[in-house]
Amino acid sequence: MDSSPRAGVIVNPTKFGDVARVRRRVEQVCGRHGWADPLWLETTAEDPGTGQTQEAVDAGVDVVCPLGGDGTVRTVGAALAHSGVPVGLLPGGTGNLLARNLDLPVESLDRALEVALTGESTPIDTCRLELIRPTSAQLAARLEDEEGQPARSVDFDDAVDDRGDPDVREEHRFLVMAGLGFDAEVMAAAPEKLKARVGWLAYLVTGVQHLKGPQFTVDVRLDGSGPLHRRVRSVVVGNVGKLQGGMELLPDALADDGTMDAVLLSPEGIVGWAATIAQLSTRRMIGHKRVDHLQAREVRIVSDKPVELEIDGDTLGSALAIRVAIDPGSLLVRLPQGSRGILHHP
Repeated sequence: MDSSPRAGVIVNPTKFGDVARVRRRVEQVCGRHGWADPLWLETTAEDPGTGQTQEAVDAGVDVVCPLGGDGTVRTVGAALAHSGVPVGLLPGGTGNLLARNLDLPVESLDRALEVALTGESTPIDTCRLELIRPTSAQLAARLEDEEGQPARSVDFDDAVDDRGDPDVREEHRFLVMAGLGFDAEVMAAAPEKLKARVGWLAYLVTGVQHLKGPQFTVDVRLDGSGPLHRRVRSVVVGNVGKLQGGMELLPDALADDGTMDAVLLSPEGIVGWAATIAQLSTRRMIGHKRVDHLQAREVRIVSDKPVELEIDGDTLGSALAIRVAIDPGSLLVRLPQGSRGILHHP
């Protein structure tokens, strides 16, 4: 009986033009390090990774490696939480945000796989999110309020009119960030073909088109404290804070500190966005306060109208309120040997 260690690879086949070639490459690297051929499982539209991850765990693999976009990483990571089986992050898709925030290789599949096979298992936090869906009347009111504004992402299938229905509330787990408003609209609108051609720059192109979108009012509660009332264009809650291009949206966020960070963005027009970006880049207030940074173990956000929601780049449609709680040390991630300190700022 072969006693060699074995990896489970959960691959999103839509992210690669030649899946067979990628599989051969993975098998070669595994063999070079004395590992058996990996358990190769492909995601489907019906199951984006949850069932495949459970199959890999049941098969007794030593590490599970998502190979796809940020959505595949989130799905696999959520399924592995509290399992004791580590996740090995492989580059694929557009963002690779968790890997970037952990300073893992994102340009080389071979190097990333080597870390997954030979690295040490290190615990990081994850975030549990509960959302409340709007009613169809609330969605209709939003459309009326936003006449002339981009509202293509509004889907009345999101509505739950029976407030006693268990579908009013949904639970999800994310690893990187959740966003209400602007960023969720951008994620929903970015064309897949453009993302495939220019990568994360597709979000920049789409973002420029959504700068003048509608604001909304939120009440924010942190760990049971009194509400913070703000008129915003976007709210982001994150376990880590680095975006593509190196911008630190949540500069104090650490993957293993037992807290989450949040930012409220309140720009007014193009000039306001310019000042907001400058404020984020320099961490200095320029003119009116347009950026609020917060930190907590739990955050509750209630909006005055339905807004778009995304988690780790996956759009979830319209939500009226969210509650996010940190789940400390709930996921094991493979990091290079001796690099435990990379989770912490110097």
